[in-house]
Amino acid sequence: MYQFVVSFTVRPEHRDDFVRVARKTAQDSLANEPGSLRFEVIADEENPDLYYLNEVYRDLDAFNAHATGPHFGAFFAEATAYAEGPTWLMKGNLVSEQA
Repeated sequence: MYQFVVSFTVRPEHRDDFVRVARKTAQDSLANEPGSLRFEVIADEENPDLYYLNEVYRDLDAFNAHATGPHFGAFFAEATAYAEGPTWLMKGNLVSEQA
């Protein structure tokens, strides 16, 4: 499984907008992209302007399909107007128990 965590810093007056568009992207990705396994929107516990996206895909190819798809594009078309990011905090492949 390919997974990552990214962060976005959102202008205070657009926090609700960011949460709305990120949650819609999560819902659409999970419903329409077979390789999309988890997509969580997380608010930082100390900084109300900081949000994380925690995403898991079947493999890197599934993420690349997501990144070139309509839900990804729609998210960035809106969010870049009021959010800085993504800042990559972690990305990689799950180490299997067989390794």
